[in-house]
Amino acid sequence: MATYCYTIDEDRCKGCGLCVAVCPKKVLEISSKVNAKGYFPAYQARPEDCIYCTTCCIMCPDVAITITQEDEAPAS
Repeated sequence: MATYCYTIDEDRCKGCGLCVAVCPKKVLEISSKVNAKGYFPAYQARPEDCIYCTTCCIMCPDVAITITQEDEAPAS
């Protein structure tokens, strides 16, 4: 069975909000904390609701969001 890893590069995100707008499950929000470049980055406010649809990754103009599939090792 595969598991997924969701990552937002906070220092790359400029807080444009495009990912927040397109998320079908309303998982993402804009943070109230400033990143290293002075922007308010997106973050997963409700990670348990994420369906890993990758819409946020596709929409992000700064390629700040990645979703990767990690295959679990078979039980021995």
